[in-house]
Amino acid sequence: MTRARALLRRPLVRRLGEAVVTLLGVSLLTFVVLRVVPGDQITASYGIAAGELSPEQIRSLEAYYGIDQPWPVQYLGWLGGVLTGNLGLSTSSGTSVAALTAQALPNTVELAVLAIVVGLALGVPGGMLAASRPGRTRDGVTQLASLLSLSVPSFLLATAVATLLANVLGWYPNGEGYATLVANPWLNLQQMALPALVLGISIASPVLQTTRTAILGVRSEDFVRTARAKGVPPRRLQVRHVLRNALIPVVTMTGLQFGFLLSGALVAEQIFAIPGIGRQALLGLQQKEYAVVQSTVLVIAVMFVLVNLLTDLVYRLVDPRVRVR
Repeated sequence: MTRARALLRRPLVRRLGEAVVTLLGVSLLTFVVLRVVPGDQITASYGIAAGELSPEQIRSLEAYYGIDQPWPVQYLGWLGGVLTGNLGLSTSSGTSVAALTAQALPNTVELAVLAIVVGLALGVPGGMLAASRPGRTRDGVTQLASLLSLSVPSFLLATAVATLLANVLGWYPNGEGYATLVANPWLNLQQMALPALVLGISIASPVLQTTRTAILGVRSEDFVRTARAKGVPPRRLQVRHVLRNALIPVVTMTGLQFGFLLSGALVAEQIFAIPGIGRQALLGLQQKEYAVVQSTVLVIAVMFVLVNLLTDLVYRLVDPRVRVR
């Protein structure tokens, strides 16, 4: 018993336990919400013609779609399938949800990674620039630009960028049919450039603000003043002493934004016709395919949890003080 308690006190074991509870909660909440919303796969498939179906036909269709059993039986049956690797079947396409996810998830992950790169490339230097002269003109201009990027909705920015480039420059590679990174790397990067830029701009604002605040906080620490008094060159002081010690909150923000991108890239995927996991969930929701939506949301939740765990590991690489806690 003592050994078991000691094991449960370990941060990694505790986090894994919390992750399992979180995933079970997400799966149960998604299951209930889908069934509370009016309509089912029969009405989604037949529309107004569903009212003309006989009771025998309705019962037969309910059995076909697997919605004839009580909710607990449906949930446990789906959860048991997930634990054995069976995420369900998309009845509209006749393809397993696992196969659909295997095709869509890499596209969303690629988009999220590119968007994070853009967000960091804009946000971290912007935060350093703003923190270099707090309260001065460059600080005000940088924060104004950050506020504007945060205020413009992603769907509006995405639509404006796509329309401008297509109508003015005649360039819209996303209209040529999606190409995977393996099949056509050059076309794929062209198709990912616009959505990654749109999402990256929205990410840059919180990264910029986090970087600015963290740098200003670290700069007032005693070890920074000591290094400055010893004559450490300004550039080396800024990068090695200030920025490195300010990375913890930046890593936290980056991990959160990456996790949200995995679930929130739907707008960019829809506007730029990228077959990602967000569009997969949307199509499943429109067609009331419970297995598709439930399994897709669960996969997104798993990815979010894994990103958080990876963020914790990065903490220990960036800041040795975290390792001893």
